[in-house]
Amino acid sequence: MRHKLFSISTAVIVLLTSLKPEIAGAQQMQSDTDNNISPAPVVLFLSGDVMLGRGIDQILPYHNDPVLYEDYIRDARGYVRLAEDANGPIHKPVSCDYIWGDALQVLDEVNPDARIINLETSITKHGAPWKNKYIHYRMHPQNAACLTTAKIDISLLANNHVLDWGYGGLAETLSTLEQADIKAAGSGRNIRAASQPAIIDLRDKGRVIVSAWAHASSGVPPKWAATSNRPGVNRLDNLTPDAVQHISNRINTVKQAGDIAVVSIHWGGNWGYDIPNWQLEFAHRLIDTASVDVVHGHSSHHVKGIEIYKGKLIIYGSGDLLNDYEGIGGHEEYRADLSLMYFPSLDPSTGKLVQLKMKPTQIRHLRINSASENDALWLKDMLNREGRELGTRVRLDPDNSLVLEWD
Repeated sequence: MRHKLFSISTAVIVLLTSLKPEIAGAQQMQSDTDNNISPAPVVLFLSGDVMLGRGIDQILPYHNDPVLYEDYIRDARGYVRLAEDANGPIHKPVSCDYIWGDALQVLDEVNPDARIINLETSITKHGAPWKNKYIHYRMHPQNAACLTTAKIDISLLANNHVLDWGYGGLAETLSTLEQADIKAAGSGRNIRAASQPAIIDLRDKGRVIVSAWAHASSGVPPKWAATSNRPGVNRLDNLTPDAVQHISNRINTVKQAGDIAVVSIHWGGNWGYDIPNWQLEFAHRLIDTASVDVVHGHSSHHVKGIEIYKGKLIIYGSGDLLNDYEGIGGHEEYRADLSLMYFPSLDPSTGKLVQLKMKPTQIRHLRINSASENDALWLKDMLNREGRELGTRVRLDPDNSLVLEWD
């Protein structure tokens, strides 16, 4: 009898020992569930227009022929003089670090997973401007370090300045970005390339997929549209449900579980806070039916209202992060010298916004500077006013950052 009991006890011990890994694994899974561990958020840097041509090109180490074809100014150095007349001398030439100014420290501190700008400038020394277009932006290709200095991952090229210097200028822009290991989205050597989303692999955080488009309302000429046998811009003629389906098809051919999908659109005019119904409805449809997680709008020279729709971020107008308008009069009520560096934190499992932190900036001396507390308060009041109907508001934190709150 003792022998039988001993044998049974030994068998039970052996069985329990063999089950230890499975039991431990089950306990760990239960513990993870109980602790409700969420995946680390994906943090993006999004900006509005970055315009490195004309006056800014002239203060950099390498610059193009300053001749312009505008009614107002015929020499790009005139824009430098306007800035100096307004705020004092600029000691030229400046480094690539100079134009980014305080933004570089902000980027280092936040350390976003992907850095995305709307590059509203052709990168070329090509000398043939687009006919019957009177404002032309270009930066010398040897100043490409001005993008790598800020560790830009994606340059958005679906806008109304990328073809200012013709197809030759676009070709040089694309090749310069390729050589700098910066992905382009929204323009290409044909429509297939122009409409192809740019993808950043974040390894353990999935991927960021960015699809860039330019709507006719932003002033992109019809002849700029890329075709099967012509380079150009990924242009949207309209914002119909068919257009949403077209965008959805482009995104869903590449989107996988855990990916964040950003649609960046150059749309609307340069001035005014009004967000027309066609923009609201199109942004909502993109989220409802096209698997889009972030709608990143730009074209307005000033910051506009922000909406959170079904947990997803919509920036209707990002403003100009950097331009050469300093010293030009008009539209002062919009404070176009002020802008924001947008840092959305997104849940990779759902694409929903976890937090939106924004750093207020000011263009001064043709560089990006941290905005003063008074200017940050001006942006706060404006965003609260414009966000009232959109269900959003912002608070100003002690570090002079603006943080979005929503219903």
